[in-house]
Amino acid sequence: MRGIYQSLRTLLGADPRRLKKTEFTQAAQEMLALKNQPEERKKRIAMIREEKAGPRLSFTHNSFKWRKWRWASIILVNLLFVISYHFDVQLVEGALTASRFVGFHMADLNSSLQVMLAHKKMLVNLVIGTVTVGILWWLVGGRAFCSWACPYHLLSELAEMLHLWLASKGWIKDFPLDRRMRTVLYVLFALMALLSGYTIFESISPVGILSRAVIYGGGVALTWVVFLLLVEVFLVRRFWCRYVCPIGMTYGFLGSVSPLVVEYDLEACLHEGECRAVCLVPHVLEMTKKNRAEDVHLDVGADCTRCGMCLEACPTGALKFKLRGTGGLL
Repeated sequence: MRGIYQSLRTLLGADPRRLKKTEFTQAAQEMLALKNQPEERKKRIAMIREEKAGPRLSFTHNSFKWRKWRWASIILVNLLFVISYHFDVQLVEGALTASRFVGFHMADLNSSLQVMLAHKKMLVNLVIGTVTVGILWWLVGGRAFCSWACPYHLLSELAEMLHLWLASKGWIKDFPLDRRMRTVLYVLFALMALLSGYTIFESISPVGILSRAVIYGGGVALTWVVFLLLVEVFLVRRFWCRYVCPIGMTYGFLGSVSPLVVEYDLEACLHEGECRAVCLVPHVLEMTKKNRAEDVHLDVGADCTRCGMCLEACPTGALKFKLRGTGGLL
């Protein structure tokens, strides 16, 4: 339970807590003591140098297989809506915020919350759609929605690649914000829906705007999406996803208890930081820093998008997908 509590605490914007030595398990203390021995430290440094001397994986490197699968998934999911609408296939009707898949109601969790708060009642079809979608994304990891289905995420990832390239040239700087801002905005968007009777967030959500634009055609609302992307390219890396979007937070709550997680292996880790360099939400990998893992095996937290980037970046396989409770690694 402590792991889930800390996971949710970080999801809500708190910095990962630095644990006291007494809070580490005996196995973790023994492993860290072993790693701090001179011979083991020399061996680890030599392995890191060998890795650094080889081909480097960077965020803009084109060999990330997980990125290719994710981008294909995002395109396919949104293409299904386009094909169904333009060719009258009636496979998927609606948009990502609310739809019907071969007759089954589907509804985005955050959109459903906004509608229920605005109308102050629970609609049967909305409840059915919310439960259906909730179970689906709970199974595959909560925020997996962000990296495997969200159309804005794809554009934001491209913007991040450009941001990092410009930063590497020294032409721009990143201005990180306080992650607690997302929690404050989450509450504010909910209160605005409750008090105004309108789903105000839906009118500015780039996820909904892009989903509808792809299916039915663009409009003036796309200028807002362009503005957000420019902010992410020149000012704040992943501004919307990290500091604003309540959709990611809603799915993050599911991610805290999802069966599919990324598991960290302290024994295999070199602590060189390649995983954090490519991670879309690097605060969830705080345990990969030396002397920060309180146990030998840990599940990565609720804010993890299950993007798979860290798995490929890790040279020793210290991060792997796992089905919680089975002990099996994927």
